[in-house]
Amino acid sequence: MSTSNILLPSAGAKGLQPDGRATATCFCGAVQLLLPVDGPDLIATFICNCSDDHKIHASAFASNFVVNESATVHVRGQDKLTRYAQRKTIATGNEMANYFCSICGTLMYRVSSGYTGKLIPRIGTVDDFDVQNNQLRPKIEQFAKNRMAWFKGIDGTEVHEGNFFTGA
Repeated sequence: MSTSNILLPSAGAKGLQPDGRATATCFCGAVQLLLPVDGPDLIATFICNCSDDHKIHASAFASNFVVNESATVHVRGQDKLTRYAQRKTIATGNEMANYFCSICGTLMYRVSSGYTGKLIPRIGTVDDFDVQNNQLRPKIEQFAKNRMAWFKGIDGTEVHEGNFFTGA
C-alpha cells in the first residue's frame, strides 16, 4: 500500500486500502463511498464519449469505472443522494439512473437496468489522485464515434465505436 495523495482532503478520505478499496467523496463532502479500486470487484475502467456523458459532465467525455455493488459501502450521505433516471437517450434502451449529491450536485455513480449488481462511479470522485492515475487508468474507450475531433483518445486504450458493454 502506497502513501495516499489526497488533493482535496475531506473527513475520512482514504487511499488504497489492503482490501483493494478507497474512498470517493463528493465536492462538498456530504457523500462518501468506499469503493473497490483494485482486485476482482473492479470490473472495468473506461472513458465514455456518449452524448449523455457530454451533457451530464458538461465535458467532452466521462472517466468511469465499473464495480460490484456488493463490494461498495456508503460511508455517509446515502440519504443525500438524489436519483434521476431515464431511458430515452440510452443507446440500449435500458434505464440509466444517476445518483447525485443533493447539496453540491456531484454525480457519484450511475446504475443501468441492463447491468444489474454493478455501479458505475466517476474516477474523479476517488479521493486519492494516485489511485485515479494508476489503478483506475482507463483501459477502454466507448462511443468513439462521438469523440470530439480535437481529442485523440488515450494511448493503449481498447477503442469501441459504440457501447463496449453491449456492443450497441
